[in-house]
Formats: sequence, C-alpha cells, structure tokens
Amino acid sequence: MMDDSDLQLNGAIISEVNLADHEDWAEVTEPPRPDPDEMLALLTAEDVTQRMLAARAFCEIEDARAVPALINLLSSSCPLVRVSAAYALGRNPSPSAVEPLIQQLEQDWNGYVRKGVTWALGNCRDSRSLLPLTETLLTDISAVRLWAASSLGQMAEVSIEAATQAVPPLVKALTVDAMAVVRSNAAWALGQLCRAIPVDQTYSQAIDALISALEDEDMGVQEDARAALVKLGDARGLEAIETQELEGLI
Repeated sequence: MMDDSDLQLNGAIISEVNLADHEDWAEVTEPPRPDPDEMLALLTAEDVTQRMLAARAFCEIEDARAVPALINLLSSSCPLVRVSAAYALGRNPSPSAVEPLIQQLEQDWNGYVRKGVTWALGNCRDSRSLLPLTETLLTDISAVRLWAASSLGQMAEVSIEAATQAVPPLVKALTVDAMAVVRSNAAWALGQLCRAIPVDQTYSQAIDALISALEDEDMGVQEDARAALVKLGDARGLEAIETQELEGLI
C-alpha cells in the first residue's frame, strides 16, 4: 500500500485543483466564462502555466474537442497539469480517455493526480475501469480510496454485471477500512449498486454489510448506511432500522 506522504508534493495542489469535492461550483462572484476556442489553443501552448490554466478551464467547460489534448496532458511532467487534465476529463468523459486514465492511475506517483484520475474514471462509467478502481479501493491511500468507492458506485449505470462485480470490494471496504470517510462512501456506493442488481446472494451480502454499518463506531458511516437502506426500501434493512430506533440507538 502506498503511503500518505506521497500526497505531499505541493500545498498549492489542494487550493489550486480540488475540483471534485464541490460538484455545484458555487461561488460568491461569477467570473467571466473562459472562451472555449481560446482555451483549446492554450492546451498545447509552450508555457506550462498556460497549459495548466487551459486544462483547469475545461473543468468548467464541456467540449469534446478538448479530449485529445487533455489525454496528452496526462503524461505531463508537471503534476499540476496532470491533475488539472484528470479533473477536466472527468467533466468531459469519453470512452477514448478510459485507457489513458487507467494507465495514469497505475503509474502516477502523486496522490492528488491519482485522486483526480479515480474521480474521472467514475464519471466515464465504463466497465474497463472496474478492476483498476477495485485495486485502488483496496490498496491506495485514503484520499484516493474514498473516491474509488464513489466511482465504483457509478457501475450501477454501466451494466448489471459490472454493478454486481463492484459489490464485494465495497462490502469489504465498508467492513474493514480504517478510514470512516472511505466506509461512508462505500455505504453510499452500495446503495447505488443495490438498485441496479438482482435480489440475489450478492444483494443480500450488501444489505448485510449496510445493516452491520448501522452500528459503526462513526456516526457519519451510520447515517450513510441508514440513508442507503431507507432509499432501497429493503424489508430487512428497514426492520433493522426500526429495531434500533425502538432501542434508542438511532
């Protein structure tokens, strides 16, 4: 397993490009929207700062024309460019980006880049990312694992087979991961997947894990597990919630 120290490249990465954590992009003042044509040209500029700023622009702009250049920027020597390109590809998902993103996930030494790549792969909603995301969930640092859990939840929109295969590693993460935020995301993801798979043994394993998580040591995990069970409307899950309510545990 990689160490959390590989996130300590540059403090600016947190403030510059922590884009996936704020889906609504709410800002106090609305800046002028970048011009797509101008930003497209800057994606291949000689100056690395211009390339980074252009990639960041496509974290807001959806334009399929940017995808080839953004894929090329994944191999930049500058991690700020790579992380910007990763989040931009998450905003502009494309089947052509999946393999390059997987390759970068497997080889990039920087945790912030892997975090962005993991989020982007989830948005691509492609079965090819199932195994790499599973490996990431089980072996990477916590800041990346939490996004791997959420991204695996997106397999609910890929296929029944992909959704079914994503359940066991998420059950394991919900059960044994040391970080509460990872367990919380795993609970949410299992709730998404259970709505897409048949009511069979795999489904039952997910429900069992969610019911057990109602007694997790972390209140946030408990709440996410409860929310997943309520949305599913599963009889066993609702009964477990009612029992705990009667016992005053919720």
